[in-house]
Amino acid sequence: MTQDPIADALSSIRNAEQSGLGECEIQPASNLLGNILDVMREAGYIGSYETVEDHRSGSYRVELNGNVNECGVIRPRFSVPTDDLEQWESRYLPGRDFGKLILTTTEGVVDHNEAKDLGVGGKLLAFVY
Repeated sequence: MTQDPIADALSSIRNAEQSGLGECEIQPASNLLGNILDVMREAGYIGSYETVEDHRSGSYRVELNGNVNECGVIRPRFSVPTDDLEQWESRYLPGRDFGKLILTTTEGVVDHNEAKDLGVGGKLLAFVY
């Protein structure tokens, strides 16, 4: 029984990238995890992914393109106003304009740059660089 499926999914991606694999399978599939994968795909950290239906809860097959150096969840899920995003960016990312913080906002799951553009804060979910 997994305690944090998002943490398990991101560590599977990180481990597969470090092993040089071309793809990995993540289970169980969820809408939140799909939204996080969408943000990572749009930023170019992963290739495409597809949902694989099985008799349990389903899974995602993720195509890796070698761009992930590190990724992980942020716990606890801190609430962050728009003004404080740069502070959190410097805490979790290695350099300015390098990597993405992934947050859930009222506008959906977005990266920190899009949240700044939209002028919304939210809860921090994960980081990737």
